[in-house]
Amino acid sequence: MRPNYLSLSHATTRTWCGALVLATLVVLLAACGSSTTGYSTSQNTTPTTSSSGYGGGHYGRGGTTPTASSSGGVIKTVTATVNGTSETILTNAQGLTLYYRTSDAPPSTVCSGGCAGAWPPLVMSGSGVPTSAASLPGKLTIVADANGNQVAYNGHPLYTYSGDTSPGQTTGEGAGGVWHVVTPGLK
Repeated sequence: MRPNYLSLSHATTRTWCGALVLATLVVLLAACGSSTTGYSTSQNTTPTTSSSGYGGGHYGRGGTTPTASSSGGVIKTVTATVNGTSETILTNAQGLTLYYRTSDAPPSTVCSGGCAGAWPPLVMSGSGVPTSAASLPGKLTIVADANGNQVAYNGHPLYTYSGDTSPGQTTGEGAGGVWHVVTPGLK
């Protein structure tokens, strides 16, 4: 009886593909835990508009960093459902939900590099102060970190989530036990 090399090859291919997927996940998780330092607040930052309004039109696919739009403010508020409850939340100018990471503790910003592919930071360039289209009880500032000039609310660097594919979605809430939707009352 001759050995069946075809089935052995198929099993080996399946094993290698599984190992590759597992290795990719490990690298992405490790990137989300990397740490960079360098916190500063600046009142000399102005938003700029990217050509498509949000990372070249690739929102929902990861890997892009949104650039704040200067029309009507960097931050807006909307009412959305978060964990089954209707809440006022902060969004970027395009209406995409903003998140903060509980393990970001200035002067360190934890999410950069590969992590920023899944959780794109809200960044600005130029000179001026980040603004809101609505009155907020907290303070908008800039965090100069590995992501660039990242917008922060009450000292929390702000991110969007690549899993949110349209305005008002809050699918990143509670992810990894460290990602949460930003509300105006965030301290």
